[in-house]
Amino acid sequence: MKFLYFLLFSFLLLACTSKDGCESSKSHDNSSHIKVTSPFDTIKKVSGAYKFSGDLCDVQSVNSKIRIELKYATNDNFVKKVLYKKIDKAYLQKDVAIRLSKCQDYLTSLHPDLYLLVYDAVRPVSVQQIMWKSLDSIPVNRRVKFVSNPKNRSIHNYGAAVDLTICNAVGIPLDMGAKYDEIDSIAYPSLESIFLNRGLLSKEQVANRVILRKVMASQQFIGIASEWWHFNACSRQAAALKYQLMLEE
Repeated sequence: MKFLYFLLFSFLLLACTSKDGCESSKSHDNSSHIKVTSPFDTIKKVSGAYKFSGDLCDVQSVNSKIRIELKYATNDNFVKKVLYKKIDKAYLQKDVAIRLSKCQDYLTSLHPDLYLLVYDAVRPVSVQQIMWKSLDSIPVNRRVKFVSNPKNRSIHNYGAAVDLTICNAVGIPLDMGAKYDEIDSIAYPSLESIFLNRGLLSKEQVANRVILRKVMASQQFIGIASEWWHFNACSRQAAALKYQLMLEE
């Protein structure tokens, strides 16, 4: 009888060990569980031609003249809370940072007493999601003019977009007629002439925006119609093919 119990126990032990082994093997094979959440991610995964042009780097390590004031590492932003827990410097793709450095050099040649002041650079998708949800009371067609839908990614998520202004030698920003992260249409470059004619923007404020655009255009940074502070180094599709996506900090 003891022998039969021993055989039964051995059989059960073998069965459990075999089952656990299969589950362990399955848990280490995540290839069938890869979740593609963006068409741009799909492009990057199936393309064998793309190459990273460089890793993220600290903008100030490329040009120390550039000033930094990361708004999302503070409470001074439209969400009114700290969103960056680890990011404490302005990081961009290396080639983008070099272009931004040349923008600063050009600004120095035009106005030796002025400096670029960066408010945001690389931004994780996780933070993009928080921003998107914080504005859920705004219709999507208006919301996308201010925050990119995280499902479609933002060029910020690839370290290829920068939010910035211009400041003087003591760090005081030039008057742009609308604060950073202003949702109201007075921040729209596309509507500047209308607000200027109505007296809601001054000539000086528009001139300051023009200086910023001129400096950024010198290195082919492209602005957008709804934010005077935002500039892209390339298109979203190009960023997805060329650079690594930052999902989290």
